[in-house]
Amino acid sequence: MQDHDASPLNDYIEYSSEEMLQRSEDFYQNIKRRHSIRSFSSRPVAKEVIENCIKAAGTAPNGANHQPWHFVAINSTDVKKKIREQAEIHEQNFYQGRAGDEWLEALKPLGTDANKPYLEHAPWLIAIFSEKKGGLSTEDKNTNYYVHESVGIATGFLINALHSSGLVTLTHTPKPMSFLSKVCGQGDNSRPYMLLIAGYPSDDATVPHHATTKKSLNDIATFL
Repeated sequence: MQDHDASPLNDYIEYSSEEMLQRSEDFYQNIKRRHSIRSFSSRPVAKEVIENCIKAAGTAPNGANHQPWHFVAINSTDVKKKIREQAEIHEQNFYQGRAGDEWLEALKPLGTDANKPYLEHAPWLIAIFSEKKGGLSTEDKNTNYYVHESVGIATGFLINALHSSGLVTLTHTPKPMSFLSKVCGQGDNSRPYMLLIAGYPSDDATVPHHATTKKSLNDIATFL
């Protein structure tokens, strides 16, 4: 192996076989309570909670440790209003035919439409951006590697952190998303990846039956 600076692995915790099995089951039971929610309460969520969740996302594995992501956490009423206005313009076009019949048919069981009130009601929106150039320093302009994969993993970490903190989330990907760069003050190096809505569920929040149907282990995994 090529020489490189390294430190001993001193924070790894090994569990007994029994505890490992229990922890894996506990995690599964917890994470399967995560649902995509479209009805949010306006109850405030402390900024410190969002900060901790974003820090957790920042620990995700990524190409060459360049960490090619940027998170814009939005609590401002005015900015959330601008995002809703822009998103709904694009969503109207989407639902009026740009998506195509097959896609719209696939969305029917979820009950979605072009109206996105949660973009204003939820206490936090987190705009996730991928970065084409970067490095360990914010001044670096090196090529980033495996950007899409890296940001996808970090987004998964973020969703899990928010769920583990007691919040509900919704992933939102209006097409096109270029307006997010302008609203969030991001330059040419950043590309909008996803908009994540986070907060408490409203009292009348529901989960579509369609969304609770998950493929079996045999359908999603092969053991060789």
